[in-house]
Amino acid sequence: MSCSKYMPAAPVCLIENDDNGKLRVKKEAKDILDGINEPVVVVSVVGLYRTGKSYLMNRLAGQQSGFALGSTIESKTKGIWMWCVPHPNKKGHTLVLLDTEGLGDVAKGDSKNDSWIFCLAVLLSSTLVYNSRGTIDNTALEKLHYVAELVENIKIRSAEAADEEDSEFVRFFPSFTWVVRDFTLDLEIDGKKVTDDDYLEFALQLKKGVSRKINDYNLPRECIKRYFPSRKCFVFPFPVTSQEDMTRLEILQDQDLAQQFLEVTGHFCDNMFVNSAVKRLKGGHIVTGQLLGRLVEIYVDTINSGEVPCLDNAVVVLANLENQAAVQEALKVYRRGMEEVKNTLPISIEYLTCEHQKFSRLAISEFTKRSFKDEKMEYLKKLEEAVYMCYVDLLEENQMASERKCRDLLKNLFSDMNKRLQDGEYSQSGGYELYKRDRDAIVKQYRREPNKGVRAEAVLEEFLKERKPEANSILCMDNKLTENEKQMKKEKEKAALLEQKFKEEEEKRIEMERMKETEKVRHEDMVKQMQEKFNKELEQQQQEMNRATESKLKEWEEMLKRGFKEKAENLEGEIKKLNNEKECSSGGAIFKDYVMPLLSPLVEMVPNLLMQRSMLKSLKMGLKH
Repeated sequence: MSCSKYMPAAPVCLIENDDNGKLRVKKEAKDILDGINEPVVVVSVVGLYRTGKSYLMNRLAGQQSGFALGSTIESKTKGIWMWCVPHPNKKGHTLVLLDTEGLGDVAKGDSKNDSWIFCLAVLLSSTLVYNSRGTIDNTALEKLHYVAELVENIKIRSAEAADEEDSEFVRFFPSFTWVVRDFTLDLEIDGKKVTDDDYLEFALQLKKGVSRKINDYNLPRECIKRYFPSRKCFVFPFPVTSQEDMTRLEILQDQDLAQQFLEVTGHFCDNMFVNSAVKRLKGGHIVTGQLLGRLVEIYVDTINSGEVPCLDNAVVVLANLENQAAVQEALKVYRRGMEEVKNTLPISIEYLTCEHQKFSRLAISEFTKRSFKDEKMEYLKKLEEAVYMCYVDLLEENQMASERKCRDLLKNLFSDMNKRLQDGEYSQSGGYELYKRDRDAIVKQYRREPNKGVRAEAVLEEFLKERKPEANSILCMDNKLTENEKQMKKEKEKAALLEQKFKEEEEKRIEMERMKETEKVRHEDMVKQMQEKFNKELEQQQQEMNRATESKLKEWEEMLKRGFKEKAENLEGEIKKLNNEKECSSGGAIFKDYVMPLLSPLVEMVPNLLMQRSMLKSLKMGLKH
């Protein structure tokens, strides 16, 4: 299903401040996200108010207008606004643009609100764009004090020392892009032409020393380097020459704007479309619009409760919600498929087990698409139990359908014989042989009838057992036979019933063996699917660590080059820790030693359930008699 019908024609408010100063998720925006099953690329723009953030967002949306630009000193963007558009470069993906309220708005006078807005932009985005004016100087970096506060406002794990967490943000935070608007300087350092990115790295260089002034100078620079895995910079010249035109960018056409400004805008948009990654959770799970909506609610609820948002906790809550939904969706797949089978009962055990195997495989496949972080296989077990119960119920329904059909068939086949019995045709000399001939002919005819189902021999055994007194009575009344002959006939009757009982038991044994074999094949297939999923999740985690390691190595080289020996040594420890973690997460060993023991008991579930139900049925019958 295309998600285009959920795409709004204009931005909508995602998070607003209510009358009590609390953050609130807007239902309209949440409903839009709930309708998007595609992966999302989330680009957030933050920055001081009245710096032209909204213009960039409109261009990313491919529109001239949308996000309110504003033309006065009043900040137009309150809370966080959202615009979902089809991704121009990635088919089957949605580009989610988040425009934050202007930080430092004097009308609000609430710096804590600004901190939470900035914090939410970081938590929700895959690319964070910081928009400022003029130059990247110390004043601009001091205004970005929200970065230094991230370690206080975001936790990686639910229980861990802050200094240990600090080094891990780079694994989970978005990429960082600094946009400098109305830039008038030449891009030169020491008389040499440099790129926009070189300019940013130059501005982020640390100073040596231990004074408080130097520490304050270094702090925001260190935070940007430590927290964000990659950095990019774009410097924009003035878009127009007159101040009047600056206030009406929304209605100006491209020909009214400076050519260089348009070129930089194009490069910026292209970079966002190509390099902004799909939003992922901690652990690498891809975020869809539905998941993003839930993530927004989790973080906002946490902030409103006075707690600090925690990545681990958010993932656990989301995983529980998604895994429950994954179980239900997978179960629907199985039930839908088996409903068609149900309409054809009774059927052979071969066909039933084959269909069970097919649709349960599809159900597991559906489950693995949506589920994540089911480390104890808790939700997989719930799915398997639900599938097994459906399967066992269907096995019983198939048996009952077979029993009804076989009893009806025997009733019809024996109708003529019953009439002869009532007419006394068998109650005369030689009547037993006549009775036995007619009965054996009917049994042969019964066995020739196709599609009787799994209870064919069992119903026949019960039917013949029920008619045993009738046969004995006819035998006793037959004057043609001697007492010795009658005794021999009785022994043959008993032997025939024992042989029929053996056929019934053999039918049950074959049925159970087929089910066990099916479950064994299903189990092997399930293990294969779960191992593929496990390996994929492990690969995503490895990519997280690789990204963090590359960022740390780059920072380490810079610290060594600039003579920050102590900082370089600290980074060496962090890099070593990351590499050790990568080595410890050996996929094959973990799957074999931890996951396989969790999956193994599932293979016996169906036979055990059948045995339990059979014992219960026997107990009930015993009590009844």
